[in-house]
Amino acid sequence: MNRIRSLALLGAATLAAGGLTALATGSAHAADVNVARNGGFESGLADWTCSSGSGAVVSSPVYAGTGALKGTPAGQDNAQCSQTVTVKPNSTYTISEQVQGSYVYLGATGTGTQDVSTWTPGSGGGWQKLSTTFTTGPSTTRVTVWTHGWYGQPAYVVDDFSVFGPDGGGGTDPGPSVPGAPGGTAVSGQSANGLTLSWNAVSGATGYYVYQDGVRVKTVSGSPAQITGLAAATSYSFQVSAYNAAGEGPKSAAVTGTTTGGGNPNPNPSVPKHALTGYWQNFNNGATVQKISDVSSQYDIIAVSFADATTTPGAIAFNLDSAGLGGYTVAQFKADIAAKKAAGKSVILSIGGEKGTISVNDSASANNLANSAYALMQEYGFSGIDIDLENGLNPTYMTQALRSLSAKAGSSLVITMAPQTIDMQSTAGGYFKTALNIKDILTVVNMQYYNSGSMNGCDGKVYSQGSVDFLTALACIQLEGGLDPSQVGIGVPASPSGAGSGYVSPTIVNNALDCLARGTNCGSFKPSKTYPGLRGAMTWSTNWDAKAGSAWSNSVGPKVHGLP
Repeated sequence: MNRIRSLALLGAATLAAGGLTALATGSAHAADVNVARNGGFESGLADWTCSSGSGAVVSSPVYAGTGALKGTPAGQDNAQCSQTVTVKPNSTYTISEQVQGSYVYLGATGTGTQDVSTWTPGSGGGWQKLSTTFTTGPSTTRVTVWTHGWYGQPAYVVDDFSVFGPDGGGGTDPGPSVPGAPGGTAVSGQSANGLTLSWNAVSGATGYYVYQDGVRVKTVSGSPAQITGLAAATSYSFQVSAYNAAGEGPKSAAVTGTTTGGGNPNPNPSVPKHALTGYWQNFNNGATVQKISDVSSQYDIIAVSFADATTTPGAIAFNLDSAGLGGYTVAQFKADIAAKKAAGKSVILSIGGEKGTISVNDSASANNLANSAYALMQEYGFSGIDIDLENGLNPTYMTQALRSLSAKAGSSLVITMAPQTIDMQSTAGGYFKTALNIKDILTVVNMQYYNSGSMNGCDGKVYSQGSVDFLTALACIQLEGGLDPSQVGIGVPASPSGAGSGYVSPTIVNNALDCLARGTNCGSFKPSKTYPGLRGAMTWSTNWDAKAGSAWSNSVGPKVHGLP
């Protein structure tokens, strides 16, 4: 399915074609370094100056390594220890340390802008991190960083002192290295909506990232992590990575956990015998921006375009483009889906599109698609999914994924497909095979009769797009190739702006529907029999339809709903 996310990125010809240009931007830059020296106090007090001999290095307690700084305030001395670091002008640095004790201070002077400080009244007997940032002035190359206690207070302890930012050229402290991958990852504590994930601690780690089906979902200080808000009777894949000031380490081996429970307490509404399908754009490309609630009531199936790929093969996510849609919130989106559902409509999530990058080529990716799709159905209220993979599909594993999803979602699951014309020329094609493989759970195949060259009809003759014959002779291949008439729909653009080629007027669409269902209003090609159970028609998109004054849905909708 064609999509355009930014008018500014596309020329007029591309806009007319409804195409998508995806740009990845970003600039490479050097990684920040620790410009402090001997921040772990492994070399005694080298590089440090402490007031009145108030500082000493101790071997216990330490946060890491073999040494830590102990400062002891006395009289009018707050036991300040400082170091001058070499910095770059007009740059931002993060200064931090691990502390124990009462009233510990951290700061920087001589920044050339605003000097900074932070403090804590006490760490409760354990280690506590103090951190703040400063920005250097246009000519600042040296800054003094310091830590101290408070007058009349007990001794304090500091370790793991760092000043991270651009290298000023004065030498750096090697600091921590990137931590390794966590081991011993395991799942326990299964409930209907949650799991407990645990792993072994990693040396040098300051925290951990938890990934669910390839998407980072939590940042935690240590094991275990409680994963909540999951769907019942659903399998999820988890990985964990450790991080510290040097960066994020590699992910752990994946582990799978399955929630308990099952069943579908809120089944989807039935799709009517004759249905109109429209794709709804989760982006602004010059067509009318719509909320789901704005979509015409003529549409029985609304396909939300599109799901997003993740780093986990086969897994999908969905991210509402709230900013591009004028502040449309997730809460409003979910409420609008629920309202459409209450009105008997099916709102489904489309997977793929012109630039879709989701591949399902093995059992693991098939499971990932089924699990992630079902989780999104539970989260947003989608009634099912649409398969619009224009880069082809593997019928073996796509069949596995869709049957797995059906087992989770139940008999009210809606599954639609939007293959290109070339994909449905023969039952040997991957799309056609998949459709036949899941015929017992398939709702409708809405082939895209646009952006297509000439194609063979079921009579062996070649037909060009843009005519009644092109629509009917190609539909005949599906109807005679094994699909039930209720599983065949005609997909066309809602306006000339919706596709690069293949737009036909609503009158031609209606004539094709009459020809297939009633045997009337045919062109030169007339099917050998009629198919009164024909499901209906589809369009890209509800937004382009609205831009054109809803001319397409107001004409084709009543024709579809009036089929025998």
